[in-house]
Amino acid sequence: MIDARLRKNLDVPLLLTTLLIVAMGILTIYSASHASPGRFYQKQVVWFCLGMIGLGIAAWLDYTRLPRFSRALYILNLLPLLIVLKFGDERKGAIRWIEIGGFQFQPSEFSKIIMIVCLAVFLSRRQHEIRRFSTLAYSFLYIGVPTILIFRQPDLGTSLVLVAIWFGMTFIAGANLKHLAAFLLAGLLLFSGMWHFNILKDYQKNRLSAFLNPEIDPKETGYHVLQSRIAIGSGRTTGKGFGNGTQVQGKFIPENHTDFIFTVVGEEGGFVVSTLLVLLYGVFFVRGGLIAAHAEDALGQLIAAGIVAMYAFHTIVNLGMTVGIMPVTGVPLPLFSYGGSSMILNLTAVGLLLGIGMRRHKLMF
Repeated sequence: MIDARLRKNLDVPLLLTTLLIVAMGILTIYSASHASPGRFYQKQVVWFCLGMIGLGIAAWLDYTRLPRFSRALYILNLLPLLIVLKFGDERKGAIRWIEIGGFQFQPSEFSKIIMIVCLAVFLSRRQHEIRRFSTLAYSFLYIGVPTILIFRQPDLGTSLVLVAIWFGMTFIAGANLKHLAAFLLAGLLLFSGMWHFNILKDYQKNRLSAFLNPEIDPKETGYHVLQSRIAIGSGRTTGKGFGNGTQVQGKFIPENHTDFIFTVVGEEGGFVVSTLLVLLYGVFFVRGGLIAAHAEDALGQLIAAGIVAMYAFHTIVNLGMTVGIMPVTGVPLPLFSYGGSSMILNLTAVGLLLGIGMRRHKLMF
């Protein structure tokens, strides 16, 4: 599928790290949900297999051909985001899923990788003028349209991911730091206005309030954070053992196979396994950063930077919210949390990274 000239540049450490994270994730999902009738771990294996197909296709694809399809991709990205608002399935007050042939997928997940590609094309064509405030503002409007559509679902977490991707990619493209700081300040003021005028949903406000002081409402809004802290803290150094977590197996932690899956690692694997997982993500970021640094052109550099920014934001926010140093935003742990759309997207993104790395002329250490 991929010729020998490209295979010699395959980033084996990145691929192996990815597979190790996925394997640990499936084992953790099994521990958290093996007694559940949903059999989530079996479904996760299926999503992994489909994701590996996406990884192979993305690695084989010559990313330098993507600019010719960027406009079509942008439009095709907006269509399902509009459709889901009108015809999507509602879960827990949010409309984020579309069901086709018995398979439910989340358009906002695929929007991340599409917007990374489209924004990379946009910025690579305007690199000589990226230091102008007008160009930076135009790029923000470009990614702002899908961000607003996702926010209306409502999905604050994914909206913030797209903003983080924009910051990371414009920084790498060479945007003026003063201009980026001005956008950050404007974002904080906008957020304050959204809070004051009740644009944010009540549950979103409650999550932020619980982050500041979860003890105010320990049975409702602060429950997730408090139980998560108890579970992770009780794991101590070596954990309670696989499948022996009292908080996990006692179902005290909601969403322990998705957003709060790290609590399972902390309780059953303790500090040792938790540190191992964090180190694996560290290796992933380093290898992804090296691919971005050694990319042959601006397009490859920006796509790689966008993917690394997406993974970094997901990982930092997810781990942070489980230990109580970040607000609960519903952001899953990439390659680890249960979810079909998320797994397929993340492995496809890894494939793009590998493909960019393979198309450089020099070997990377």
